[in-house]
Amino acid sequence: MKINEVIEVDRKLDDVWALFQNVPELAMCLPGAELTEAKGDNVYAGNVSVKLGPMTAKFEGEATVASDVAARTGSVNGKGVDKRGGSVGQVKVAYALEQVGGRTRVTVDADVLLSGAAAQFGRTGLIKEMSSRLIGEFVSCLEAKLAASSNEEAAQVRAGDVKGFSLFFASLLAGIGRFFKRLFGSRS
Repeated sequence: MKINEVIEVDRKLDDVWALFQNVPELAMCLPGAELTEAKGDNVYAGNVSVKLGPMTAKFEGEATVASDVAARTGSVNGKGVDKRGGSVGQVKVAYALEQVGGRTRVTVDADVLLSGAAAQFGRTGLIKEMSSRLIGEFVSCLEAKLAASSNEEAAQVRAGDVKGFSLFFASLLAGIGRFFKRLFGSRS
């Protein structure tokens, strides 16, 4: 599944770039993510817990992070396994930062591949709805970290939880809304 997002952060490019290069701090802004080990050579171990409707999955695995300072771009390639549910998740993320006035535009292109029990939720639109909520929480956390008056204060800022059932119902309502738009939009 392809996920493309463009977000703007109300901070200067150099500040946002510096945060993107601090993987442990950045991981704190991803809801459900926990960095457990820096293995060296830009490889990190950790886990991501997500609640997909009635199912909770905890993907444990590794991610490799790369960046191009001159181009202000980077990538994250990760793979994890939910040992309890038997699902496997892979993600390839490319991001680019650019200055737009006094703000920074972040473009994220992700390719998410799920197999096992978690894959069924990718077909319902729940994953796309979840990604939108996660991106919103990520941006709020980024801005709070960047606005902190000290490193100690920034270290206390973490992403909030995004609840699975609220995502499930939001996705359901969004699907119903799209159905009615198509139904009534086709008559105009």
